[in-house]
Amino acid sequence: MNSSVSNAGRLPAGIWVLGGVSLLMDVSSEMIHSLLPLFMVSTLGASALMVGLIEGLAEATALIVKVFSGALSDYLGRRKGLALFGYALGALTKPLFALAPTAGVVLGARLLDRVGKGIRGAPRDALVADIAPEHLRGAAFGLRQSLDTVGAFLGPLLAVALMLLWANDFRAVFWVAVIPGLLAVALLFFGIHEPVPAAGEKRSNPIRRENLRRLGPAYWWVVAVGAVFTLARFSEAFLVLRAEQSGIPLALVPLVMVAMNVIYAASAYPFGKLSDRMSHVRLLVYGLLVLVGADLVLAASSDWLVVLCGVALWGVHMGMTQGLLAAMVAATAPADMRGTAFGFFNLLSGLAMLLASVLAGLLWDAAGASVTFLAGAVFCLFALLVLAARRMFSGKTASVAG
Repeated sequence: MNSSVSNAGRLPAGIWVLGGVSLLMDVSSEMIHSLLPLFMVSTLGASALMVGLIEGLAEATALIVKVFSGALSDYLGRRKGLALFGYALGALTKPLFALAPTAGVVLGARLLDRVGKGIRGAPRDALVADIAPEHLRGAAFGLRQSLDTVGAFLGPLLAVALMLLWANDFRAVFWVAVIPGLLAVALLFFGIHEPVPAAGEKRSNPIRRENLRRLGPAYWWVVAVGAVFTLARFSEAFLVLRAEQSGIPLALVPLVMVAMNVIYAASAYPFGKLSDRMSHVRLLVYGLLVLVGADLVLAASSDWLVVLCGVALWGVHMGMTQGLLAAMVAATAPADMRGTAFGFFNLLSGLAMLLASVLAGLLWDAAGASVTFLAGAVFCLFALLVLAARRMFSGKTASVAG
């Protein structure tokens, strides 16, 4: 009896493997991405406009590809092959950064890298949902997100250490980044055994109108909430800009993001487990309230201790909500449409992030940091109103039905 209870609460090994794959690839990617703007400006002579253009095109490419890769994984009924191809493409672009003689080559490498990210993202998330038991799905997404975020702070730390050791040799650091990328591909290839789809199951194009109708109102409500939530949570680049205003030495400013990701990584799995035992909407409300607190703290002062507290709250809200939203998508989409569901969710959330970051940048230039973070708090309150309206509507519907 005790053994069965223990096994019932144990995550499958495949979830740990997928988390390890995410960790290794994030170490590889962040070793490069944390240095790439400096490399382009100082070594290749690129302008700030060129840096912004490359980053914008790269992220837009990833968003578009995610929809089609998720739909293709549903059509094929297989996830691992697409995920493996996406991770392999990401790993194989890393030498291009080390060899790049011009910003144009960096642009090509970034676009290929983001195509790889777009290809693997939705099939990987759908694979997590396929492997994890339903009663542990929140913990599964929380664990994968936690390990992914560990890579997000280990990568920059390793890059900084190697830059100090090798006298700012960007290209040498980029070559080292190839190693964890290849290890991620090998771990996925040998470590994951994909669930076999049901025999005789007929499949058709998942983005045909009749199939998209199967993504019902509950799913599209989660997509809408995710988009509104993302409008309230603009890019973390503004945390770095706020930290720069606090008087922290310039060389230490990137460590603010390391601190945020440490807290994010530490909180994602516990909150993921908690989401399996409580209302998803209630936990999302708590996450929004924590984000309101983070925005108000960051708006209040540029003192480095105050900024650090705001960054810490930001990390907690990320841990509370990012795995939760993924679990909500998985819970509201048909099993054979999960890849498509994650693709559309990621696309609309990404577009909302782009819009939010543009608005935040305009506010920052026109009115300053405090107004920017206060506007974020206002968007949070709007998201809370959306959740409250949904709950009231659901309650009225239930009482009428009763």
